[in-house]
Amino acid sequence: MKIKAFQCILVGLLSLSISACGVDNRSVKQMDTRSLDQKITLEILNPKVEISTQFEQMVKEYEKENPNVKLNILTFGGGANYLAELKARFAANKGPDIFPNGGYEEAKSWKRYLEDLSDQPWVENVYDEALKPMKIDGKIYGMPINLEGYGFIYNKDLFAKAGIDTLPKTLTELMVVAEKLHSAGITPFAVGYSDSWFFVLMLNIAFAQQDDPDAFIQALNDGTQTIEGNKKFEDLTRMLDLTVQYGNKDFLTTDYNTEVSLFATGKAAILKQGNWAQSKIDQITPNMSIGFLPMPINDDSRNDALPVGVSNNWVVNKEASQEKKKEAKKFLNWMVSSEQGKTFMKEQFHFISAFKNIETDRSGPLADDIIRYSNEKKTLSWNWFKFPSRARDEFCYAMQAYVGKQLSRNQLLQELQKSWVKAEQK
Repeated sequence: MKIKAFQCILVGLLSLSISACGVDNRSVKQMDTRSLDQKITLEILNPKVEISTQFEQMVKEYEKENPNVKLNILTFGGGANYLAELKARFAANKGPDIFPNGGYEEAKSWKRYLEDLSDQPWVENVYDEALKPMKIDGKIYGMPINLEGYGFIYNKDLFAKAGIDTLPKTLTELMVVAEKLHSAGITPFAVGYSDSWFFVLMLNIAFAQQDDPDAFIQALNDGTQTIEGNKKFEDLTRMLDLTVQYGNKDFLTTDYNTEVSLFATGKAAILKQGNWAQSKIDQITPNMSIGFLPMPINDDSRNDALPVGVSNNWVVNKEASQEKKKEAKKFLNWMVSSEQGKTFMKEQFHFISAFKNIETDRSGPLADDIIRYSNEKKTLSWNWFKFPSRARDEFCYAMQAYVGKQLSRNQLLQELQKSWVKAEQK
């Protein structure tokens, strides 16, 4: 899919007024560089474990072009808590030079460590809506990594084997599909709940289905609304129950890698992940016939949609030396303006680009479905980075306890509410 088509996507996805696209006239070579005899080392914390190999390959290409620079990559993700790693490193005054930040509340929490990037060349090529998570008081503190979407990924061949020719758009329809798969001797869901990070993405569905998610979040902050007693959150628990009922038996000891492997080897028909899983699926079973289903929590028409948004953002450590900050900014610009960098983003990372000057091409069936849903204006908002940062981990652990039968439905909703209130009071 070329840039003209992708412009249409962003109209539906982000409701933007898109101007004509063009590559930045200021090349990376015009930026300040250091002499070859002055070697400088940068540390980058990469949160995208699914592209760790490809990212390191891209870094090697950059180092060839810039022999005075050495980039050390630390990859965290796939269930690993990179925020905990970041906090530990900054506490020891060893913060990386480039690291990820989710934006909104997370950006506010980390603002003292964020370099102002408002004057960087790449800013003019980012779709306006994609800048919002990292915009504070009119300044830009992070570069969007990409756009992503998530839901239930399904195996088209296994659906056909079970005689399923109508895709589910509601919770009731998903229940019927799960029973058909089960009756055909096929495990419906590949479920990995030993990694708790995906729970907050599932919880997001209940927030996104509120009449006005931002107003609801503000009302939670004000104490005029509660999670406990809100029907959308009660509905969410029923979807969780379905995945447990029709999932692999060892779901509490199954992690991200095992979950994806179960799906990619045809041992389960449905996987709860996003388009970031495309690369790993391809590694296991190339050219697998797959697509996206919504994650329905009830029978409302709003269920026929995929959550789509900016996955994360690259930021530069404000406390790094001036020389390191200069080189870090140079690398970020190279990644989204040079032909080498853009090729990796298009063809190796399978990214849906947040940049006007980078085409979305050869991205696979999952990205294609996200684009289709976006064109049809059937998307839901991403809200978890707007949650109180201290509450997100507690949400995940409470939901993990719920699927493990340690909490009842009412107890789960009570715990979610307590975590929000407690985080707001600190």
